[in-house]
Amino acid sequence: MAHAATGHHRRARNEWRSKDRAVHVMNALPRLASAIRPSFSRTRKRLKPLFPGVMLSITLGMAASFVSNAHGGPIILFALLLGMAFNFLAADGRFEPGLAFTSRSILRIGVALLGARITVEQVLALGWTTLAGVAMAVALTIGFGFVIAQVLGLKRRFGVLSAGAVAICGASAAAAISAVLPKYKMHERDTAFTIIGVTTLSTVAMVLYPILVSWLRLDPVQTGVFLGGTIHDVAQVVGAGYSVSPEAGDAATIVKLLRVALLLPTVLAISLLNRRASPEEDGGRASGLVPGFLMVFVAIVALNSLGTIPAQVQSALSEASQWCIVTAIAALGVKTSIAAMAKVGGRPIALIAAETAFIALLVLALVGLG
Repeated sequence: MAHAATGHHRRARNEWRSKDRAVHVMNALPRLASAIRPSFSRTRKRLKPLFPGVMLSITLGMAASFVSNAHGGPIILFALLLGMAFNFLAADGRFEPGLAFTSRSILRIGVALLGARITVEQVLALGWTTLAGVAMAVALTIGFGFVIAQVLGLKRRFGVLSAGAVAICGASAAAAISAVLPKYKMHERDTAFTIIGVTTLSTVAMVLYPILVSWLRLDPVQTGVFLGGTIHDVAQVVGAGYSVSPEAGDAATIVKLLRVALLLPTVLAISLLNRRASPEEDGGRASGLVPGFLMVFVAIVALNSLGTIPAQVQSALSEASQWCIVTAIAALGVKTSIAAMAKVGGRPIALIAAETAFIALLVLALVGLG
């Protein structure tokens, strides 16, 4: 009997404690809601001004995707051109905050997620000779652009921006390098011009370079190294390589991935060099020591190389990267004046063409024709 009574009292005490806890939780809920409400309100207040510009950029990115899927052609170029058609909205105060956020912050997210396309194993499979040769071609092309820009009377920053885009991976590299270069008066115009220039030349190269390698009688591996080492954008490399042969396409894709992998050390080096420069030069602003999006890029490459990222997640990250970059480039297009682009002149065009020819000659030397 005593044992039964003790058990009854214990159950009653536990029930009372449970009810007491429930009462405390119910009493705490209004206080918790009161604490969360101001924080949510502040977050909504900060995000609300971004909404019109971000939604405009997303809409233009979706339109660019539709045009690209329906008619073919580079989606990033379509996003830029569609954005430029809506430049009249750039001065509207409702769109300005969201456009600035998209063209900078969302761009950096897209560049960081590019790491999902690369593994260390893919890069090392090329062999040390090819690795060293392609890395040297990238470095020399950027140096060439830096020097020739000054010879032509252009800004050194434009030389680095355009040469980096030519040497590494076209529009994506232009976007990444632009993100760490200190801002100056014509920064956005130069970035937009570089994207148009390298995308156009990359499309031309996709058509002409397979004819050139056929005339030069290169074998499939040499063809792949040349196409992957010279054409600016990934999509055009794939198109040109597999139009020749599956072996050339595989080699071209891997060499191109190596150039994409060189985006990290290149952008990091540019960021460090700009940190040492005067922040007031050309009205620019120095970037941080190591931008956070580059650290995320490294982390994703490392995880991808270790095989810890499932294939579906890797595909999703790669797709998200493209969408972020396309959306950001659309926002950049809206902020770019067509009238300002018309004033660029022939020297920047000559610079990008010279950089394209320079890297083509270097890679031809690499495959044994120099």
